[in-house]
Amino acid sequence: MVLANIWVFSVTNGRTYTKISKVPPRETALVLGTSPKMRSGAGNPYFLKRMDATALLYHHGKVKKIIVSGEKSKGYDEPAAMKRFLVYEEGVPENIIIEDPKGFNTHSSITRCKEVYKVNDVIIVSQGFHNLRALFFARNNSLNALGFDAQDVSRPESYYRNQSREVLARVLAVVHYILSISPE
Repeated sequence: MVLANIWVFSVTNGRTYTKISKVPPRETALVLGTSPKMRSGAGNPYFLKRMDATALLYHHGKVKKIIVSGEKSKGYDEPAAMKRFLVYEEGVPENIIIEDPKGFNTHSSITRCKEVYKVNDVIIVSQGFHNLRALFFARNNSLNALGFDAQDVSRPESYYRNQSREVLARVLAVVHYILSISPE
């Protein structure tokens, strides 16, 4: 577990940004999906922060196109929710946003970015703990990817849950890479 996490950290070192002024421009941003609402019905702060970060990239001229990638199933549509929010709440033009409804997980979103949408140079938008794994997948798919870290949520219970989940998810990412397991 420790070696897998060290490997992910080492190959993604220096590829994530937290300040908009430091982010090199790319043609496309890939926004990784998360539920727009929490179980309580309130807005999901992770979703809101990712949308803010994406709009920041667009409004500062860092990207010209946006792929919103997430799960779409009966009665649930992350990409449509992301697009609606970006257009109506953040002032991003609708015509530059592409919905990827088959981004069922991080690996799928990265793979589809390259294979379906033919994007090689991309800025991945998610929280920092998630961007490391996303960049690991991107590197292994020969994408020239950077990460723009959306502001994290500061509730202690969220922090510990996400950090422990990511430690295990990074191990799984390394296993998938070593065994050449595809996201489908």
